[in-house]
Amino acid sequence: MRICSLAVRGAGALVLAGALAGVPGGAVAHDQSQVRAQVSPTTAAPGGQVEVRVSGCRGTTGSAGSGAFTKDAELTGSGSGKTLSGSARVKAGLTGTYEITVICDGHPHQGVGTVQVGGGQDPATPQAPVRAGGGGTAHLQPTAAVAEETGPGTRHAVVGLVLAGAAAVAVALRSVRRHRAD
Repeated sequence: MRICSLAVRGAGALVLAGALAGVPGGAVAHDQSQVRAQVSPTTAAPGGQVEVRVSGCRGTTGSAGSGAFTKDAELTGSGSGKTLSGSARVKAGLTGTYEITVICDGHPHQGVGTVQVGGGQDPATPQAPVRAGGGGTAHLQPTAAVAEETGPGTRHAVVGLVLAGAAAVAVALRSVRRHRAD
């Protein structure tokens, strides 16, 4: 009974020590308020490229991510409180304001900046028809006309059934004629 009680006390002490080890002290805590991120241009076009500049990181590398970016921007710089910088592409078809999260010095810093998306044309979407070969022989149609012709409709199905029925009747009649001839 005494051995069981010592084991329970020992386990409790280990759990308490582990919990206290995970809590950072005041001097160890990472100061989130020092890290700031800015993008250029201030209002990004959907599908466009932005430059991200981050201040307040002590290291020489990091990353900046946002829901507006196609992938995180890899940041590099001289470190020791200087500016880290990198570039990112904005997702096409977005508008609005998105928060930026920076990872540097081994810590994530959430909401240290924003990126405003909108106001520009999406460079991935052409503004006029693009002639891509064929010497201009292809006729240009509005996108609404192309969307209507995506597949066969009811009329096509009825015509196909009538033709299939006529073919079946022709085969049956030919079979009957051959059978009578024999």
